[in-house]
Amino acid sequence: MPNNNDYYLKVFVDKSELVRNGDLSTFYEGDMSEEAKARYRTIEEKLESGYLEDLITSLRENPESGSVYELDVQHKDLIKRMVDSVTSEIGRAIIGLSILQLAVKSIVPEQSIRLHKGGGGTRNFSWKEGVSMRSLDKRYITPILRRHDLLHLNADGFMMTRSLAENYPYSKVYKAQLRGARNQWLDLVEAVEDGNLEPLGAMKYLISLLINRADDFKKLASESLKLSEEVVKHISGKSGVLSIIEEHISKSDYAARLMEISMHSLMQALQELKVFPGEELKPLSQMRSANKKHGNIGDVELVEDSEIVESWDAKFGKSYLRDEVEELSEKLKRHESVKVAGFVTDTDPQRLDEMKKRISEIEELHGLRIVIERYSDWVNEQFDRADKEVGANEVDVAGRWLTAYTESLAQKRREIAPIDEPCEAWLNSLKNILGKN
Repeated sequence: MPNNNDYYLKVFVDKSELVRNGDLSTFYEGDMSEEAKARYRTIEEKLESGYLEDLITSLRENPESGSVYELDVQHKDLIKRMVDSVTSEIGRAIIGLSILQLAVKSIVPEQSIRLHKGGGGTRNFSWKEGVSMRSLDKRYITPILRRHDLLHLNADGFMMTRSLAENYPYSKVYKAQLRGARNQWLDLVEAVEDGNLEPLGAMKYLISLLINRADDFKKLASESLKLSEEVVKHISGKSGVLSIIEEHISKSDYAARLMEISMHSLMQALQELKVFPGEELKPLSQMRSANKKHGNIGDVELVEDSEIVESWDAKFGKSYLRDEVEELSEKLKRHESVKVAGFVTDTDPQRLDEMKKRISEIEELHGLRIVIERYSDWVNEQFDRADKEVGANEVDVAGRWLTAYTESLAQKRREIAPIDEPCEAWLNSLKNILGKN
């Protein structure tokens, strides 16, 4: 006799059995059933017709419509904790997946939201009663959430996250490592599947919270930009802005990413002043972009005729770069047009003497210059470069740098600086620092 407190998953060659408090649910593997295909078409058609878009628009125009459905206090708290968990680094994929699951369940209540894979053929894993959440996400969820500025997700979709793609049903025994509100998300899945949480009401409440965050962010961005404008009016040169940005980086979480953004922002300022004749600054890469996939060498790159000619890699918290130099050597085999490749550290670079010979060999082999230097020295060089190339005034460059940095974090330069991680905490910190200057 089963123990009513048991909760476990049994995996067989052709099926999985989920046992929850004595209740058994069986999920068979294989090509989608005709019933599953019909459900998928219904979901697809509804989303294609603007289901999520219309819902978001309605909530923006009438925020109170988000509370039409009464939710238990515990479920509201659960959803709120999920939204509050989103930081610069974690939580976005789980929120996106939750919206997709709630949409699926709202459109076709009989579709299990545990089964995130469905298809045909023998090459790819599929559940007979599953649907392809990856396909639905890429076409109908991520693009809309990005367009409405509710959740900054990778353009390829949150289902590209490997930890969400394991071949097991979503349940409390789903073992993949997930960063963010993992437990709250799984509680949400359980509540919806058990019929204890109305999916449309939950989705409206979740989206309402995201809209509130977005509106709050816009207010924060506006306040930060005004402070930045005031600071720019009174700065005396690069040292003032460098001091602000270095303080911001040092006091913020995920400082390495801010260092990348700050370097890219300074290069934005130089590009505005036409310091790079015939060259163009590449847009800022998304956080943790795979170098091989995206063809990157560093975090900040200049291109000429689509070929990388200058590259700078931010190395926060790492000053000994022997391995990075070797990795650069491998990357240069695919980028023979590079003239300058550099590493920028937040502290003094270490053990440069022992790397001199190897650096010289790579420079001679590929015909370029390799630089390893401290952040403040790199900043000084860029200011000198602006002066030498176009006679740019130091105060003007400094003002443009702070403006570019603030506007990038405020999501005002998404074409050149598409920062897809939430910036609220970063911007709050910067606002406080600007307010003191």
